[in-house]
Amino acid sequence: MSTLKSISKDAVPKALELAERYRLMKEPSVSESICIDILEVDPDNQEALVTLLLAISEQFKEKLMPGYKKTREILDRVTNEYKRAFYEGIINERRALAHFQKESYGSGWQAHAWFEKAMSAYEKAIALHPAGNDEAILRWNNCYRTMARYPEIMSPPQDGDEQMLE
Repeated sequence: MSTLKSISKDAVPKALELAERYRLMKEPSVSESICIDILEVDPDNQEALVTLLLAISEQFKEKLMPGYKKTREILDRVTNEYKRAFYEGIINERRALAHFQKESYGSGWQAHAWFEKAMSAYEKAIALHPAGNDEAILRWNNCYRTMARYPEIMSPPQDGDEQMLE
């Protein structure tokens, strides 16, 4: 079997552009692979770490648990406090959406809990946000509106609700 090939450090800026392009083309696994190649030659590249985190979290619907764990490890490597709080919100919001889209027993309630965690992280980011950057507010509002749009799904199971295993 062949071995992986390394990119040059000079190729990092172009590779970052490609990673973002593949994310936008809905090919997050290709973006993920490119970011891993970048981080092999530039381990602390913050843009590659954020793009990798986003690419993996875009795949939560297919593979939540290994992806969630990876994104948390990557998040620990992000050095900017605002970005760490903001992307923690993104990770939690995307986990909420993965639960919500399962449409199985209790998935709405799980989604609600993760939306709450996302909103808490966005609150931290709002307190740290740079002037003119209200992205954390916009994401917080989106979480709130999503939960408000589906109140019957987002509430915890009641005592009288049918139990899965009886």
